[in-house]
Amino acid sequence: MSLETDIALAHRLADAAAAAIRPHFRSGLAAERKSDASPVTEADRAAEEAMRRILKAEVPRDTVIGEEFGSTNGDSGRSWVLDPIDGTVSFLGGRPIFGTLIALVIEGWPVLGIIDQPILKERWLGATGLPTTFNGQNCRTRACPSLAEASLATSGPHYFDDHQGSHFMALAARTNHKRMMMGGDCYNYGLLASGHIDLVCEANLKLHDWAALVPIIEGAGGTVCDWNGDPLHAGSDGHVLALGDPARLEDAVEALACGH
Repeated sequence: MSLETDIALAHRLADAAAAAIRPHFRSGLAAERKSDASPVTEADRAAEEAMRRILKAEVPRDTVIGEEFGSTNGDSGRSWVLDPIDGTVSFLGGRPIFGTLIALVIEGWPVLGIIDQPILKERWLGATGLPTTFNGQNCRTRACPSLAEASLATSGPHYFDDHQGSHFMALAARTNHKRMMMGGDCYNYGLLASGHIDLVCEANLKLHDWAALVPIIEGAGGTVCDWNGDPLHAGSDGHVLALGDPARLEDAVEALACGH
């Protein structure tokens, strides 16, 4: 398949997920607890099912990896990685800062990604070799003169264990304390790609949490890596560092290494 065909398919997946999610937003929908204690709702499942139906019909040989329904193995070397609602806690709280994540991963490397916010109707699209777009218009990360001036975002301190938390706080200590943001999940990465945030740092992420983010941020001029500064691939350990200005990468990795 051509990249253009894959992009069109990804947009159809996002449209289908959005249509499944919108009726449930601020509806008083109840949540269940998964084995890891994270919440899941009927909206999560309906959105993933809608995307899987399209993929089964259009690319039956591709692998599908979804947060809610696991893996359906194919033989094409291509994997569609789905997170129907990244930020279910925000969704349940009526906060429109969650998103649907859709990625195409080939031989372990993300080549296409979408962040879709279905309530605000905001969509970021990134694909290898192409500029990232926000609602169809090119978007860019911003320059960051120094780490001390950087805004830093993360989903929340409770997602780090004590060891990870000390490294995160070592990075936070070198950034602009007055501009630190908690919460936001994938939405933070979209804002970084559009030039509103400088750094996002997280740990314990799974492939469906980060695969879509890589092409989006790289296509907007930023960089995404693990805490050692190495590129993310399917075997990465879930430590994610995103920077709008790649010039700050060495400083950020050095700061993270200072934790105990």
